[in-house]
Amino acid sequence: MRIYGIDFTSTPRRGKPITCLECTLTGAHLVAGELSTWVDFASFEVALRRPGPWIAGIDAPFGQARRFIETMGWPLSWAESVHHAESLGRAGFRAALDGYRGRRPAGDKEHRRKTDIATGAISPQKLYGTPVALMFFECAPRLCAAGVTVPGLQAGDPQRIVVEAYPGVLARGLIGRRVYKQHSRDKQSPAQALARRDLFDTLLGGAAQSRYGVRVSASEALIDDPSGDQLDALLCAIQAAWAWTRRDQGFGAPVDLDPLEGWICDPVARTPRVSQ
Repeated sequence: MRIYGIDFTSTPRRGKPITCLECTLTGAHLVAGELSTWVDFASFEVALRRPGPWIAGIDAPFGQARRFIETMGWPLSWAESVHHAESLGRAGFRAALDGYRGRRPAGDKEHRRKTDIATGAISPQKLYGTPVALMFFECAPRLCAAGVTVPGLQAGDPQRIVVEAYPGVLARGLIGRRVYKQHSRDKQSPAQALARRDLFDTLLGGAAQSRYGVRVSASEALIDDPSGDQLDALLCAIQAAWAWTRRDQGFGAPVDLDPLEGWICDPVARTPRVSQ
């Protein structure tokens, strides 16, 4: 089975491209192969339309919190809420989030989905720091337009399957909260390089098999990238491979899956949590 791990960005460019690692899953053995970088969304859109069978794990939020959508009065189906966000345009979407945050009391300005709480992910409303809200805005409409299957959200082409990945939860489960990546060159450090090495060695040493049910083979060259994008693409591929091995159980979706919010593909997300 072809497995794609995709580290997404809301503003692809030469210095920060969308990074895709193509892998092959044979039985329970995941072998990393060709690495591609895309400096525009057109290349990403072409990749989504490649003939299957394949499954991709993409590091971007596919949905917003139900509480945010209901409070805003947006449509209460995933596809319609995505189309509504898209209709606002990028500037209008940002303005809607800024306006919402400005009207909310301290401590209640941004909401997380159930799956964000379960995995420790930040709110998909976040515009600053890591602008995951813009990642949602640029990724989710393209998934709708490409007609892929997004388990629990969109019944599209069964040969082209996409799940939401989150490398952070995988990495924390193996090396704790050690920082292993940095895009700013002046903030890169030997400690981060060591963390990437330890994460990589732990994965290939059997941790991926014990936690995700797959044995991993990959080139050490992935850890030479100080931004961590290449290593994150591998982590996304591992999560997608885990989902594929559970395709007969809803691709590993949590029992309390909210079909409006979506879900992060990881064993941790299968544990029901209280939303906030």
